[in-house]
Amino acid sequence: MLLLLIFVSMNITLRYATIEDAALVADISRQTFYDTFAADNTPENMEKFLNEQFTKGKLMLEVGRAENIFLLAYDRDAVAGYLKLREGKKLAALSSQSTLEIARLYVVKDFIGKGVGKQLMQAAIDIAQQKQKDTVWLGVWEHNQRAIAFYTAWGFEKFDEVDFLLGDDMQRDWLMKKDVKR
Repeated sequence: MLLLLIFVSMNITLRYATIEDAALVADISRQTFYDTFAADNTPENMEKFLNEQFTKGKLMLEVGRAENIFLLAYDRDAVAGYLKLREGKKLAALSSQSTLEIARLYVVKDFIGKGVGKQLMQAAIDIAQQKQKDTVWLGVWEHNQRAIAFYTAWGFEKFDEVDFLLGDDMQRDWLMKKDVKR
């Protein structure tokens, strides 16, 4: 296991989440997802998604699974964001590469613009390099311009598109990748 404390910068501290953090990870996952997407989706679709596809119970079960890595970001004692990395998901377009998926990278609303996302992204790239991966990749909603601009600034490029069901609304996610080979 890697060190519990992996990064400290100014007031931002990142640490690996453990099984004891499962409820916290689930709560922060649901809150940041809602804060990010509720304004652009119907209340009915948000409620259906959160109550069927993104439940607290399902999210808690993700923490501690061998294929998942969760990092929690703190600003002093306040949870400021989190990162979920996932190994093993294969995409045809990346089949010849060793990959790590950035499954979720979310920052709590009050901490957006304060460097938390930057610290989480750097940690994702560092972990991918430690694991000797060729590529990191992620999915992002095509209408989430703030996130797309963030990922593009980090050198990610769009390579495909996939459908994403939010409640009853079929949406389109862009798949983006970045080479991280040393």
